[in-house]
Amino acid sequence: MAAAACLAPQALAEPLPAHSAAQHAAVTDAASYMDVSTAHLLAAPRQGAAHKAATAQAVKYTVRPGDSLSAIAGRVYHNSDAWPVLYWANHSQIRWANIIAAGQVLQVPAEPAKIPSAPTLLGPAAPAPVAAPVAAPVAAPVAAPVAAAPASPAYAPVQSTAAVASGYSGGAAGGSFGQCVIAHESGGNSQVMNSSGHYGLYQFSEGTWVAYGGSAASFGNASVAQQNQVFANALAQGGQSNWSAYDGC
Repeated sequence: MAAAACLAPQALAEPLPAHSAAQHAAVTDAASYMDVSTAHLLAAPRQGAAHKAATAQAVKYTVRPGDSLSAIAGRVYHNSDAWPVLYWANHSQIRWANIIAAGQVLQVPAEPAKIPSAPTLLGPAAPAPVAAPVAAPVAAPVAAPVAAAPASPAYAPVQSTAAVASGYSGGAAGGSFGQCVIAHESGGNSQVMNSSGHYGLYQFSEGTWVAYGGSAASFGNASVAQQNQVFANALAQGGQSNWSAYDGC
């Protein structure tokens, strides 16, 4: 009742509207009942409003390694698609939406009812591909002229005979040198063929026989005259060195 008496002069001096008077009276009655000051009860609504205003202020978020704007939006808004809100709120320090650095402190405003549009470019444009250098054309190699093969020496034709002499008649091309070769190579047997494939009085290999004018078909069954002719061709072309080193003639 003391509180009611104290407030009465103010009520007489400044008449309050009906609803304000009723609220004031209710607060006065509550203060009287709980033994709480009227000023303290009247201040409570103002403190609640201040707390809500402080809560509505923007929150700050420090970027961590591996963060992206969409990941942060998913964390603070529970909606990763709301990342443009963070981008536009921090555009002064975020140039590209895809590039943020650990340690940056971002403003996190309240999520609006309508999410703003994303920026046109999310990151810097990729550099233009470097054209591969064009190789200079390589000229085709010019083949060196091929020298004509030397003409085969003209050997005296070796006369073929229908009947092949199986014995040695005693004649030899090259005089005493030919006689020496025959004595060391075949002992005068015109048809001998040794184990290495050398044949006749002078023990020709098939390659040497053909090289000095002999017929491949007659190798192994040539007459003494044919063998003497091939031996004479060999002496005329290569000299005695084909035999002297081996026979000591």
